[in-house]
Amino acid sequence: MNNDHSLPPQQGIADKTVSSAAQEEGQGAGGNNKKQRRLSVTLGLWIIKCIERALIKYSRVPDTPFLAPDEFPWVAALEAEWQPIRAELEQLLEAPERIPNFQDISRDQINLSKDDKWKSYFLYGYGYKMENNCRACPETTRIIESIPGMFTAFFSVLAPGKHIPIHRGPYRGLLRCHLALLVPEPREDCWIEVGGTTATWKEGRCIVFDDTYPHRVENNTDARRVVLFLDIKRPLNLPGALLNRMVLFLIRLSPYIQDARRNQVAWEKRMGD
Repeated sequence: MNNDHSLPPQQGIADKTVSSAAQEEGQGAGGNNKKQRRLSVTLGLWIIKCIERALIKYSRVPDTPFLAPDEFPWVAALEAEWQPIRAELEQLLEAPERIPNFQDISRDQINLSKDDKWKSYFLYGYGYKMENNCRACPETTRIIESIPGMFTAFFSVLAPGKHIPIHRGPYRGLLRCHLALLVPEPREDCWIEVGGTTATWKEGRCIVFDDTYPHRVENNTDARRVVLFLDIKRPLNLPGALLNRMVLFLIRLSPYIQDARRNQVAWEKRMGD
């Protein structure tokens, strides 16, 4: 890891949410509903940040941007089975038009991606299983379901030339893992920066990080980068683990997650027609 790439000024996720709400105010008959939804998300994020400050005191792993993979016993088992996962990915990539853009599923991510260069094939989203996609990837599903605390899992496909701007994740009760499946050359031209430190991917190996640190991604190569993208519950001592379970349950019920579920179902229906 290195820190050759400097971070631009941080813009908080709540600031972006407020900005989006202001832009939507009064637009069409649904303008008020959209504004109310944005404001409710902003309030929820503020509450979560208050909870995070208490939660991190009970963390059983370091509070750092990147975490050593050997802190997590399941990482070695996941890396040992990366080739069956990649084989199922390669089958999916034979029909890339069937893999939606990330913002088509999670429309709140439009601030991060407005083109067709970041695609996502969801297997799990905030604990909800995407049954059709999992049936298409039985080995990958078997493997990810064996990971303790797995909460979200999808194939993240980054096209050549794609840049994901600086942002932060919504909640520190989760940690992020990338299992690298396809890494373009030269590796140094495809990287992720978290909290001011830069890392590159290596096929068959995991990167574990805290996505609530400001982070960004760039693929400055001529080929695709694909990772198995996982969100895992942060290992916590009591009572932090119980608090985390409650917060994640409430997040699952939020309009943000329910909207993404509906978008996923609608996409699957279109692909089946």
